[in-house]
Amino acid sequence: MHLHILGICGSFMGGLAAIAKAAGHTVTGCDANAYPPMSTQLEGLGIALTQGYDASQLDTVAGSADVFVVGNAISRGNPLLEAILDGGLQYTSGPQWLFENVLRDKWVLAVAGTHGKTTATALLAWILDHAGMNPGFLIGGVAIDFGISARITDSSFFVIEADEYDTAFSDKRSKFVHYRPRTVILNNLEYDHADIFPDLAAIETQFHHLVRTVPHRGRLIVNGGDENLGRVLARGCWSEVERFGAAAASDTGPDWTIAVDGTIKLGGAPQGQLAPFSLIGRHNQMNALAAIAAARHVGVPVASSLVALAAFRGIKRRLELRGTVDGVAVYDDFAHHPTAIAATLDGMRRTVGTGRILAVVEPRSNTMKLGTMRSMLPASLAAADRVFCYTANLGWNAAEALAPLGTRAELHNDLTTLIEAIAHASRAGDRVVIMSNGGFGGIHGKLLTRLGAGR
Repeated sequence: MHLHILGICGSFMGGLAAIAKAAGHTVTGCDANAYPPMSTQLEGLGIALTQGYDASQLDTVAGSADVFVVGNAISRGNPLLEAILDGGLQYTSGPQWLFENVLRDKWVLAVAGTHGKTTATALLAWILDHAGMNPGFLIGGVAIDFGISARITDSSFFVIEADEYDTAFSDKRSKFVHYRPRTVILNNLEYDHADIFPDLAAIETQFHHLVRTVPHRGRLIVNGGDENLGRVLARGCWSEVERFGAAAASDTGPDWTIAVDGTIKLGGAPQGQLAPFSLIGRHNQMNALAAIAAARHVGVPVASSLVALAAFRGIKRRLELRGTVDGVAVYDDFAHHPTAIAATLDGMRRTVGTGRILAVVEPRSNTMKLGTMRSMLPASLAAADRVFCYTANLGWNAAEALAPLGTRAELHNDLTTLIEAIAHASRAGDRVVIMSNGGFGGIHGKLLTRLGAGR
């Protein structure tokens, strides 16, 4: 079967393309904006990529397609989509295709939540792989240990990042309602995706739709400290529930707890210690704890999970060290929501102590572009010594929003000027943390080159 994928460079659709290719299908695709690591992965797989969405693709590379898989970034009015609809051609959404062709007969372990999905999914897949279970997986990023974001195997288990974003132009339910998992991590929940959801209650409804799909013998691994998730479960829950959270002062806290030193308990009984562990920050300890609890549901002992996590090397674009020049370390991080920004910088601050942190932010996500979270930005950046904000294409006043940071913050709408300002401000021992959910114009490599030319 020949699949032509619209929006193929998105993390989900790119992973789906890799799975379909490995399953023996012919795969082609198109996108308007390709950047690493997904563009590199597709190139390595030999998947032909067409730039843009011109309807003429139907006369060339897409002409022999049996089905068009339409990504959720594609809206009505897209020339290629309109031609597909006018021609009465076969189309489906990515989540629907994945369920019907891959997930239907698998024990699906799904990781949902506003933050930490990619990390927790990668950790869970790595634990199962280390235990010899050879799981299939689809992760919204590239785990360094796997070198890929997705794979299909003959294993009974499949680990998937369960995104709450909408499915497609014709299906406005969240993607995760298609997956029908038996094991679910609910990591956290807060307002996001302002371009799709009018308020928090709307997102909570989608999460409850997910809860409704979990069988009676399934299990929910739930952040016990998240009030929003508490409201979701209060609407009704028909499956086993285990809660996780920070170490409690008494045994009346969550089922699973983890202390700052990595000590893990289940029902108050010691299970071992998460140490060593390469990922920094309290939030990553929680991601690991959730993964350990989910792995136990499919029979992986905690001790085995801890051995696996001690060997985990990280994920591209999650506080990934891109290089160090003259003592200045440059990191790439996907943080694109104030809560994620705060967690990233808090983790870095706990690691470097009094060392200087230079935070570089591109408010690129749809929610951030709309300015919905702008009032939360100053507090989220509090742990940084200097803040550089890229303001190109913003529809709100970033200077006004960041005014509480005073002289610590500066704004630039030109990438070259921004890079020059960062290079001028940096000194040996600094950590430059670049945060964006896009390619950010290749700023990471350009900054390292500029630093190499001297400050």
